[in-house]
Amino acid sequence: MRFHEIFARRGRPVISFEVFPPKTDAAMESFRGVLPRLVELRPDFMTVTYGAFGSTQARTLEIAAMIKRDHGMEAACHLTCVGSTAAGLDRILGEIGQAGIENIVALRGDPPQGEKEFVPPEGGFRHAQELVALIRRRGGFGIAVAGYPEKHIEAPDLETDLRHLKKKVETGADIVITQLFYDDAQYFRFVERARSLGIRSPIAPGLLPILSLHQVKRITSMCGATIPPALLGKLEAAGGDEKAALDVGVRHAIAQAEGLIQGGAPGIHFYVLNKSQHMVRIMEGIRPLLGARP
Repeated sequence: MRFHEIFARRGRPVISFEVFPPKTDAAMESFRGVLPRLVELRPDFMTVTYGAFGSTQARTLEIAAMIKRDHGMEAACHLTCVGSTAAGLDRILGEIGQAGIENIVALRGDPPQGEKEFVPPEGGFRHAQELVALIRRRGGFGIAVAGYPEKHIEAPDLETDLRHLKKKVETGADIVITQLFYDDAQYFRFVERARSLGIRSPIAPGLLPILSLHQVKRITSMCGATIPPALLGKLEAAGGDEKAALDVGVRHAIAQAEGLIQGGAPGIHFYVLNKSQHMVRIMEGIRPLLGARP
């Protein structure tokens, strides 16, 4: 089932989880133990990220195929322009299709560590829009692209960033999944501006539950997202108490998800960080809003 079909069933919010491919065999074995617990929470689909220069390409497809084959759940492979030619990307799409995966999260990708600017490889793509066009020409896949409520860190302003998003949607994207944010008002302003430009695709808010103050500071510094002062104060008050910080993060994620769903968001995309315990608590907290799930 492709993205547009999943979101067309909207009698209830669409819930999705994002996981990443472990880099070592030991971490992979640990993930195999976590995955069934995530599946038990019954998201509508899972997406699997893609390492820099395709460093986890094979494992991305392995995990996505495992989710669909072994657990009967829809899965999507992330795919980026980093380090790949157009021909190489087309080959990867063929492998993804042969594995029975029907959805792609199409991204430009980040510059390699230590580099400030994205430089496309010879014969490759500079923009995600070009990757979307390739996927749409090949056919057979639902396509998701990224949106940035606080703008992409490289964009000069939100209006320019939104025009890039519109091009991706017009080229063939079915849905938009947002970058993480911690203030629901940012999402609703973003959606309002996107709609004013004529973007009509579902825009799924992406939430990264906070596990610790160190974690959220590190991630937001990398992507340009902000932490609301009140939330930051609660995390700082927790000090070095990891359980207290996690409790703050879980409560905030539940409150965010409730506000987003009640405000009309089509669902929630959770960045779960390959962990299940906090997601069990979050899903329990928002379950009354989700309706009957198959």
